[in-house]
Amino acid sequence: MTDNARAPRRTKRLPAAAIALIAIVLLCIVAWRKDHAPNTDDAYVYADTINVVPEVSGRIVDLPVRDNQAVRKGDLLFRIDPRPYQAALDQARARLVALDKQIGLTERSVNAQQYNAESVKAAVERARAVAAQAADTLHRTEPLLDHGYVSAEEVDRARTAQRSAQAELDAATLQAQQASAAVSGVDALVAQRAEVEAQIAIAELNVEFTEVRAPFDGRVVSLHTTVGQYASPLKPIFTLIDTDHWYVVANFRETDLKNVRAGTPANVYLMSDTSKRFSGVVDSVSYGVLPDDGGLVLEGLPRVQRSINWVHISQRFPVKIAVRNPDPALFRLGTSAVATLDRTGTLAGAAQ
Repeated sequence: MTDNARAPRRTKRLPAAAIALIAIVLLCIVAWRKDHAPNTDDAYVYADTINVVPEVSGRIVDLPVRDNQAVRKGDLLFRIDPRPYQAALDQARARLVALDKQIGLTERSVNAQQYNAESVKAAVERARAVAAQAADTLHRTEPLLDHGYVSAEEVDRARTAQRSAQAELDAATLQAQQASAAVSGVDALVAQRAEVEAQIAIAELNVEFTEVRAPFDGRVVSLHTTVGQYASPLKPIFTLIDTDHWYVVANFRETDLKNVRAGTPANVYLMSDTSKRFSGVVDSVSYGVLPDDGGLVLEGLPRVQRSINWVHISQRFPVKIAVRNPDPALFRLGTSAVATLDRTGTLAGAAQ
């Protein structure tokens, strides 16, 4: 075979070798990408939500928001008729005023009782002094009777005076005890005042609770009522989505979670607009899911199926990704998303 005949064959082999080389390079890139940047389309947008319920019951008299409306922190969401709670507050305040006046009158009465008790105590001291003097006179007079210095009549008068003074002392002591016992206090009324003050604080809080305001920037959803509806703490009025913080919850295979931890960089995009990319960081990785089959505990023993699956499917665990630059116009709760993790960023951070 001549050299001219071999040339076309070499020319034909070169493109085939180049294609094979390119295919190998692409396969290596895909494998490296798959290993260092796993991705999944089993993901959705998530945000924290609260059920907005009133703290007090009553008729809704003002509802300035509508369904799917964006609200700012502190905006009025709805107002409940405050009149019953305002009336309860006014009543409690009136009770406090009346009680303060009653306490004032009682304090004056107590002061008068204390003055009377002090006066009776002084009378007791005076009667005690008179009784002591009468007893001394009797003790001096009785020995003189035997010597004839005093008459029996004088001794009898001294004895009578001593007995009378002692009787007056006993009566004054009893009156002093009665006066001391009659002195009352305002402790019970002061305790009632503390109770009324607590009632006023509760009434003021109930009046404040008639206005429900947004605790954070959010969006109203599932609003299916209007002014005139009776609201109670047992039934939500609507749901409020926290639009300050958006997340993407992506279900990754357990084989993709190596070196994935809080702080791992991530990139996401939404199925509603695949042209926009959003950066994020792993907030947390779930530590448990409910298995579909096998391993369940039944009556204290694990239940394991007898059949063997020839192809073992990797379990998926939710990875919560905090989005750094969400677009408020695109991010909706439950929107389908695609997430990609950058495990090289985690490895570089760990190396540092």
